[in-house]
Amino acid sequence: MIEQRSIEYVPLRERHGQPWHLWPIWFMGDANLATLATGLIGVKYGLSLAWSATAIVLGTAFGTFFMAFHATQGPQLGLPQMIQSRPQFGYRGAMLVWVVALATYIGFNAFNLLLAGDTLHLLTGIAARPGYVLFMVAALAIAVVGHDWIHLAQRVLAAVLIVALLVFSAGAFRLHLAPALLATHGFALHPFLAQFFAVASYQLTWAIYVSDYSRYLPRDVGARSCFWWTYGGALFGGAWMALVGMAVAAVAPGLDVAPSVRLAGDQVFPGFGAILLTGCLLGLVTITSLNFYGASLTLLAMADSFTKIRLSAAARVASLIAVALAVMAITLASSGDFVTGFADLLSVLLYLFTPWTAINLVDFYVVRRGHYSVREIFRANGMYGQWNWRGLTAYAAGFAAMVPFFNTGLYEGAAARALGGVDLAMVVGLPVSALVYLFACRSMDVERDRLRATAADAGLEGVASPP
Repeated sequence: MIEQRSIEYVPLRERHGQPWHLWPIWFMGDANLATLATGLIGVKYGLSLAWSATAIVLGTAFGTFFMAFHATQGPQLGLPQMIQSRPQFGYRGAMLVWVVALATYIGFNAFNLLLAGDTLHLLTGIAARPGYVLFMVAALAIAVVGHDWIHLAQRVLAAVLIVALLVFSAGAFRLHLAPALLATHGFALHPFLAQFFAVASYQLTWAIYVSDYSRYLPRDVGARSCFWWTYGGALFGGAWMALVGMAVAAVAPGLDVAPSVRLAGDQVFPGFGAILLTGCLLGLVTITSLNFYGASLTLLAMADSFTKIRLSAAARVASLIAVALAVMAITLASSGDFVTGFADLLSVLLYLFTPWTAINLVDFYVVRRGHYSVREIFRANGMYGQWNWRGLTAYAAGFAAMVPFFNTGLYEGAAARALGGVDLAMVVGLPVSALVYLFACRSMDVERDRLRATAADAGLEGVASPP
């Protein structure tokens, strides 16, 4: 019942599933209270509903576009997402992005526990701290059983939540929101871009998860199928849930996330608020499971970079417990306004993941074109080296180019100030990182790299010829 694999290669004989299974994974990945909070930002900053909705849809479509391309890497390589960073950054150089990924998983789950504690208290009266524990145990249980059960839970919950969201969306027009949605006045560039990049960065942060849930698919499922099922699920779930958050903010301004959802739902019909909130809470359980699962794989990859460990179910469970303890410690120490803190977290994550996703995708689709050695990825002194100067240089260049455009509650760059507070860091970092990496790879013998990878993986599936 418990998944036995962790960061190692999934052999072709163990592959199973269909590309459409990716749709509910990423629909439910977005259909939860944390995503709903991303839709509050524009309204909170005074943006009209029409322009908030426009920013949400466009930002979700933009961020999801880059995230979905990672889905095709799973069936091709049979590896989790983060371990695939070694060819671009080196055996130990990949620690740079792994530390960021681990911080992301832990940070999101700390926010999730805060939301869950408030929601459970509102629904049942349970105090916050016992609520944290109950919620975390439920999420950990799903993460422990692993990949197939996560997929199954997402499929079941997707059917349930779609019904609840349809009821709320239809009822929203009875809440006098239709005229506000059609009104196009009240445009302001700064809050529009704040909302746009909040949802875009939220979708982009999924990039570190994607291959984790496509790596068990057969290799011949087709790149287009993986891309479109992933893109459709994440776009549909992310935009829909953020739009619900926008509507909730309009109906119940000034309230925290959970009370505002309940109040807005009850205005559709009495008692529906609790139903909607429960559905969103269940979605939060499974996305917290995804975060725990991804964090455990990342922690194992980090440990594997310094000492060879026995990759097993026991190691994965031990890493899950370590991550859970870190999440609980941060949750208990957290306080302050949730939406403001969440927006700042999204901004920081956007900055950190923008160079990585550009480098990873350019390397996979343009430079190496999917030709990697699975065996060499796990060799400390293998063909990918300890430190890859190309990836590290491109990351540093992309990040440095973004710094003047940063605009968060923590720091505002000179370019952002000159633009009246507009944050364009993402649209600067993506092309800079990609172009620097492409330029650096001009000195690489790609054909020799491909031949070495093919030779190294000869007999990988237990046969005489390479896969």
